[in-house]
This record gives sequence, structure tokens and C-alpha cells, in this order.
Amino acid sequence: MSREERRAGVALAAIFGLRMLGLFLILPVFAVFAKTFPGGSDALMVGIALGAYGATQALFQIAYGMASDRWGRKPVIVVGLLIFAAGSFLAAAAPDIHWLIAGRVLQGMGAISAAVTALAADLTREQHRTKVMAMIGSTIGLVFAVSLISAPVLFAAVGMGGIFTLTGALALVAIVMLAKVVPEPPPLPAEIVKPPFNKVLFHGQLARLNFGVLALHLMQTAMWVLVPPVLVTAGLPLAEHWKIYLPAVLASFAVMVPVIIVAEKRGLLKPAFVSAILLLILVQVGLAVAVSDVYVIGVLLMLFFVGFNLMEALQPSLISRLAPPAAKGAAMGVYNTTQSIGVAVGGLVGGWLLKHFGAAAVHYFCVALSTVWLALAATMTPPVRRTSS
Repeated sequence: MSREERRAGVALAAIFGLRMLGLFLILPVFAVFAKTFPGGSDALMVGIALGAYGATQALFQIAYGMASDRWGRKPVIVVGLLIFAAGSFLAAAAPDIHWLIAGRVLQGMGAISAAVTALAADLTREQHRTKVMAMIGSTIGLVFAVSLISAPVLFAAVGMGGIFTLTGALALVAIVMLAKVVPEPPPLPAEIVKPPFNKVLFHGQLARLNFGVLALHLMQTAMWVLVPPVLVTAGLPLAEHWKIYLPAVLASFAVMVPVIIVAEKRGLLKPAFVSAILLLILVQVGLAVAVSDVYVIGVLLMLFFVGFNLMEALQPSLISRLAPPAAKGAAMGVYNTTQSIGVAVGGLVGGWLLKHFGAAAVHYFCVALSTVWLALAATMTPPVRRTSS
């Protein structure tokens, strides 16, 4: 990677990390906080407050991606971060659950993921793009692990209002980093014509990847309906779950990074892609039959994060390579929208299956879904390998 590519990758990963840290810090403590908040005794309202962000983000990803194709990546990202910061400050000052929901809705309207990943694609050569996507994906995973440890400490020190205020401040810091550190993307050649949106939406190869990210995040969300209670039942108190999550995430990075490097260098992206899906299937089978030992669960979670982080790097990289050059933002918007739908549906499906059929049914549903994904991936045409800019 060139100096400029490393600079772009580190800066964009940091921008993603700053934004996601604020969101992740809320998750481990929100349910506790809600019980002390006006209107927070209504479980439905608490669920709406948690899910409102994802719902509005799903609605706005495509619009932001298409806007970045037309008006440029950086201006769209700045607008999104400002809206996200405004929503954070509104949530911090909310007097009751209804205003808090309004703040979460506004946060979700700052849906910059598509524009940021499109900018990452603009600033990197194809043979190094998966590495940059891996940097971004790894940062998100690491930030999630850090939030599990630090959220209870911050909540005790500054309360939920302080966490929301910190979230807004981090978004403003991300704007400064975008302006000062991230290089300007090169302009598109004048002869490149932007295709109609339906050519992006119904593109056969892109549709395979969109289904994949929906399946991946549906599976992840459904798992988190199960894993924390299973760990408690296995004898690990909730406050100590980070002792499983953090080593699993860190160990997965140590395995995932060499795989990415070798796959890029030797043109083995499709075999790595298919192998990651197979690994995810095996993990789900393992979790269905081996749910009583904390250490076994820890190993299976590490393997899950290996597959998950590989996909978080490979899929956006492939989207950026297969999408029409003048519609990368739109393609990333569709991709991120289906990701958000997967998160939302995963919680519903996981909860319903757990309630009516038990934990094993959730895992076997994920196996069935991943098998369909595997069949689609096996028929995918990989992009032509390039070794120069």
C-alpha cells in the first residue's frame, strides 16, 4: 500500500470507529438506564428507542450513497455526521422516552456508511482495497469489544446523558479528521456515464453480495439473542462476559489479517469468501450442539468472528469492484440498507424461534440461511484481478 492509501485507510477507519464507539457504548447499559427514565418502564418504547436508529439508517443509506455519487463523498459525510451529532445532543437532553426516540431517529438519519466505504474505494487501488475494508471492519469489531468494557464505567461516571454527549462530540471530531487527514478523492473521468438505479439494484453479482450481508447480520443479531443467556447459564456472570468477547475478537484479527493478505496477493478472494461461509455454518452447528462449556463457546465465538470479519472486509471490497464506477455510492447504499434490514430481522427471527422452538432452532435456521448464501456465492463471478492502478 502507498503512503496515501495507508493514510486514507487509517483515517477512515478512525472516523468509522469514532462514530460507532458512541453507538456501541449505549447498548450494554441502555436497558438499565431506561428503567429509571420517564416512560422507560414500557418495554415496547425501550425497544423502539433502541431500534429507531437502525430503522431510519436503513431508509437513508441509499439516498446518502446516491448523493455522494452526485455531489461528492466528503460533503455528504459532513452533513451526515452533523445530523448524527444533532441527534446525539437531542438524546442527551431528552426529558422523557419520546424525546429520546426522536434523538435516536435523528441519529439514524446521519447514515454515512455507504459514502464512507465508497470514499475508501475511491482512495485505494483494487489490489489493496480489501485490506482497507479489513482495517475499517477490524476497527468496528475492536470498538465493539472496548465498549463492552468501558460502557459500565462511563455510565457510572457521567450517566446516559453524558454518553450521548460524548457520542455527539466524537462525531464532530470525525468531521475535523475528515477535513484534515483524509485525502481528496480523484475525479471520475468525464466520459463515464452514471447508470440508472435499477441497473445497480438488480445487478446479479451485486445482488448476491447484498443477500450475503443481510444473511451475515441477521445471523449475528440472532446469535446475540442466545449467547449472553447461554454464558450466564454456563456459569459466567454478565459483568464478566467481556472476558470471552474481547479475547475472541482479538484472536480473530490475528487469524483474519494473514488470510486477507494471502487472498489479495494470490488472487484467492472467491475461495476465501466461500471458505468463510463454510466456517460460519460450522460455527452455528457447533453452537447448536455444544452450549454448556464456556471455553468451547469462547472458541466458537472466536471462529465466528474470523468468518464475520473476513466477510466485513471482503464483501464491501467486492461491491466496490463490481459496481459501475459512477454508481459506487448507490451500490454501497443498497448494500448497507440490506445490512440494516438483516440486523432488524435477525432480532425478530431469533426471538420468535427461541420462544417457540428453542435455541437450537435459531442456530439451524442460520445454517439453512447460510447454505442458501453458500450456493449463491459458489456461482458468483469474481472480479478481474488487477495489479496496477
